[in-house]
Amino acid sequence: MTSLADRLSLPHGPEWPNRFALAPLTNTQSHDDGTLSDDEHDWLVARGRGGFGLTMTCAAYVAPAGQAWRGQLGIASDAHLPGLTRLAESLRATGTRSSVQLHHGGRRADPALSGRPNQCPWDEPDKDAVAMTTAEVHEMVADFVAAAVRAERAGFDGVEVHGAHGYLLGQFLDARHNQRTDGYGGSLDDRVRALTEVLEGIRAATGPDFQLGLRLTPEGNGITLPEGREVARRVLAGGTLDYLDMSLWDVFMRPRGAGHDGLLIEHFTDLPRHGALLGVAGRVLSAADARWCLEQGADFVSVGTAAILHHDFAAQAIADPDFQVRSRPVPRDVLRDEHVGPAFIDYLAAGWDDLVA
Repeated sequence: MTSLADRLSLPHGPEWPNRFALAPLTNTQSHDDGTLSDDEHDWLVARGRGGFGLTMTCAAYVAPAGQAWRGQLGIASDAHLPGLTRLAESLRATGTRSSVQLHHGGRRADPALSGRPNQCPWDEPDKDAVAMTTAEVHEMVADFVAAAVRAERAGFDGVEVHGAHGYLLGQFLDARHNQRTDGYGGSLDDRVRALTEVLEGIRAATGPDFQLGLRLTPEGNGITLPEGREVARRVLAGGTLDYLDMSLWDVFMRPRGAGHDGLLIEHFTDLPRHGALLGVAGRVLSAADARWCLEQGADFVSVGTAAILHHDFAAQAIADPDFQVRSRPVPRDVLRDEHVGPAFIDYLAAGWDDLVA
């Protein structure tokens, strides 16, 4: 039987100490220029100390046009390097592995922050979004690659490309709207091209010990479950990835689309992995939940809410098979004791109905 405490070997880079990853959680704690704050540093380092095998940053924007919210971490220029280097060094000292999630908001960016129209595969005036030229698509690919190189220079063990939740790379996958005719839209082969070029570019530009992950949405945002499964199958077979991180929202949920049997997780755990790992995320709130994910065939579990409520959820879940998160909502002082900063607490209070008392 696979154990949550088992180490994980990846095609590239160091082993992970166990099967828990910190999910990339929006926390709005960075400075306005995207540089790392002490609160964001301390939030992440506490999770490294708390036993997570992989500690991942929030979505970090790879270009100014991709910034989606105030307080977002940046990895778009060398001005971001000092804070990122400090964070990578602090995480390494805890024994965890480290990763930066690379992100571009696309039509979901905030033009008030960038001072320019949003970039998108198609024109969408309601989102102040303008269709990217082919040259701008190439520039976007280069921005992701440059950000990965910057993460490697900073000392992180790897990066995760954010291809989920309807952000820019996921927008290219949207069959409803992306009908570009320049090789980046229309057929699935063309809609997946931008994502493939990002992954191949990062693998070619980084060293043999640098880890590359990808987060995908299984369905929604213009992606049907059959296409979501096919994209996952292709990237696992592509030879670039160390792991695929499936954001399921709820690991126990059934597909939303009609005509699909079973649980959503089952549509991905049976895919050939070609040496890469498969992770799942969504409402894992106890040691039993995490073990269930491994029993379904996942290699690791990404944890979000539980890691907010307990900086040491990973260590506790490994030590106690009956461990589960504290009851919600929780007082602000409890979150402060878990190294959740004031800006993050305010964000949680505004956007999560049942987390902050």
